[in-house]
Amino acid sequence: MAAYLLRRIYNEYGWDEISRSVAEIPIARLAGAAAFAAASYFCLTLFDFLAVRSAGHRLAYRRTALASFSALSIGHTVGLAVLSSGAIRYRFYSGWGLKAGDVAKVILFCAITVGLGLATLGGIALVAAPELAVERLGIGAGWVRAVGACALLAPLAYLALCAFVRGELRLRQWHVALPPLKLGLAQVAIGPVNLACVAGCLHQALAATTDIAYLQLLGVYVVANVTALVSHVPGGLGVIESVVLALVPGANVVGGLVLFRLTYFLVPFLIGLLVLAVAELARRVRPGR
Repeated sequence: MAAYLLRRIYNEYGWDEISRSVAEIPIARLAGAAAFAAASYFCLTLFDFLAVRSAGHRLAYRRTALASFSALSIGHTVGLAVLSSGAIRYRFYSGWGLKAGDVAKVILFCAITVGLGLATLGGIALVAAPELAVERLGIGAGWVRAVGACALLAPLAYLALCAFVRGELRLRQWHVALPPLKLGLAQVAIGPVNLACVAGCLHQALAATTDIAYLQLLGVYVVANVTALVSHVPGGLGVIESVVLALVPGANVVGGLVLFRLTYFLVPFLIGLLVLAVAELARRVRPGR
């Protein structure tokens, strides 16, 4: 699927156009995109730090940061995050005293945090900047804002559950352990900040060649992110590009998307592989570290 989507993209615009578009991106925009990518991965380390606390364990931040960055920098590119990043998380956390059930709680906590972030940012983008949705979907601004307002109810409902439901929330065969309100508030805060940083990385990559407001791009990124999660295509490869191009067409946009792909996915992926290799070597030399 990724190969098919990328083939359509590159056949339509051509390598010369794409290369020229990438070459026109100023160094300042490249640095901005890299800074936002680094800020996002920092936020993701806080996901794991909070998740481990929610699972009833206390680990030093340096350990949760190591596990989080190694798992997510690789999982974002490999795809099927529950299996890829989940396996890497288990590799680290099981050596630090967490059982399989605890690691599952960590993964679920992080997934919920992502969902809360998507709902919050999507709601804010639709309420504050509905113009792009109105233009592309052909529906009234009032309806767009109403959908955004409904999305913003999700984090509020989650906080209410954290405040008033003690222990597990049971939905038929599903049992979800809710964190204390304090951790729930941290989830609702850090989830949107992370995705806002990713959208900032994309905005910096596109802003050099495309005149699009950050809030409008925020809505586009939320749609692209949800589509990539549903498709399970590794790293959303081709999926994110196709969604963004459908909403913000143009050859100049493709160059920015290539830069975004390199900055947020490929470079962290290579660093993550190196970090994982070093961690495995250290584990062999000093077991239990």
